[in-house]
Amino acid sequence: MVLTFDSMRADIARLIGEAPEAIGADDNLMDLGLDSMRAMSLVLGWSEAGVELDFAMLAERPTLAGWWAHAQARQAGMP
Repeated sequence: MVLTFDSMRADIARLIGEAPEAIGADDNLMDLGLDSMRAMSLVLGWSEAGVELDFAMLAERPTLAGWWAHAQARQAGMP
C-alpha cells in the first residue's frame, strides 16, 4: 500500500466524523477531536497495510502536514 496525502486525510476524517476537505494541513488534529486511541487505531491500520509510522513522532507534530511529512519519509525508507 502506498499512503497518499488524500488517503491519510480521508482516514483521519472518517474517524473524527468530518469531511476530508474540512481538515487543513496545519490544523491540530487533537483540537479537531482526534484522541490518542483513535490515532493509535490509524497507526495500526496503516501498519497492517504496510506503512510503518512511529506514533511518538506523530504525537510531536499533530497536524496533517506533520503526519504526511513523517509518512513520506517512512515510505522513502528513512527513519
